[in-house]
Amino acid sequence: MVNPNVTAEVVECQEFPEMAQAFQVSGVPKTVINDSSEFVGAVPDEIFINAILQTIGKEEIDWAAEEEKQDDADKPTSLI
Repeated sequence: MVNPNVTAEVVECQEFPEMAQAFQVSGVPKTVINDSSEFVGAVPDEIFINAILQTIGKEEIDWAAEEEKQDDADKPTSLI
């Protein structure tokens, strides 16, 4: 995704052990969002997106409800 409001940095922990220690890296990948939200390991897109929304003070997405809405939209309507 391209967005001028989003930036990312990747740091090699072996080359910068002081930074890894400062961010308390215990596994990789470690994602830190605006120094206030973080998680370790690969996470599903839904968790990643909700972590971003929570960090910026927006309402999180109820993915189960969104999936249900999509399922209802995909159902054929009968013309009786």
